[in-house]
Amino acid sequence: MEPLHLAYIQADLVWEDKAANLQHFSDLLQQVQPGTDLILMPETFTTAFPVDPKRFAETEDGPTMAWLREQAKAKNAVIATTFPIEKDGHYYNSLVWMRPDGSYELYFKRHTFTMGGEDKLVERGEHQLVVELNGWRIRPMVCYDIRFPVWARNRYKDGQYEYDLGFYLANFPDSRMNVWHTLLQARAIENQAYWIGVNRVGEDAHGLHYSGESQVINPRGLAISKAEPYQEVVLHCTLDGDSLVRFREKFPLGPDWDRFTITQ
Repeated sequence: MEPLHLAYIQADLVWEDKAANLQHFSDLLQQVQPGTDLILMPETFTTAFPVDPKRFAETEDGPTMAWLREQAKAKNAVIATTFPIEKDGHYYNSLVWMRPDGSYELYFKRHTFTMGGEDKLVERGEHQLVVELNGWRIRPMVCYDIRFPVWARNRYKDGQYEYDLGFYLANFPDSRMNVWHTLLQARAIENQAYWIGVNRVGEDAHGLHYSGESQVINPRGLAISKAEPYQEVVLHCTLDGDSLVRFREKFPLGPDWDRFTITQ
């Protein structure tokens, strides 16, 4: 694996204002350094969370996808974020993995946030996603997914780990930051992989406050990069694939993991 140069953006979101949010992120993306491979932005970056998808969802050929394609090409980097997408008459909280060449992958959020009513607005996804970048196998996920370890569980077969890096893009309120920190560390340790959490800051229309506390966790469960609470910031971090390989060789959990299946 080559070193993976990533940028993650901890930002405030304007409630239900696509134009304002797209302009704000256009400005923030100017801070991303040349040579960055992967740019991560918070969940529902165009509207904040949650919103009525009948008002705000777009199709895969809509203006937000066009904006992401333009930005990924300009930065020569993959950009990952989420916004509501309508597909075949169904609405999803959709994570987009947009490549610089304009090709993309979608992951539909599996665990819709029932306590916030998201399950009444969008359907849950049924499929996991693993994407590749610079020799890294990467597992994208969204916010509430963090509470469900089986869905994030790494697998090991024939000497191969299913993924090397996972991330959550989130709108995770500051009242639950202990959960955020604990589960990010747990996901990294139990899966012998890097994990990243990218969260928003600011206040939403429901009066919830967000401290961000976005961070990169190494396979030992240690934060190697972390954003200051309540601050908008664009941070950069480089992940070392060789150190991950050495750690797995020195402490090989994979062969001892339980094999399992997930029923949809």
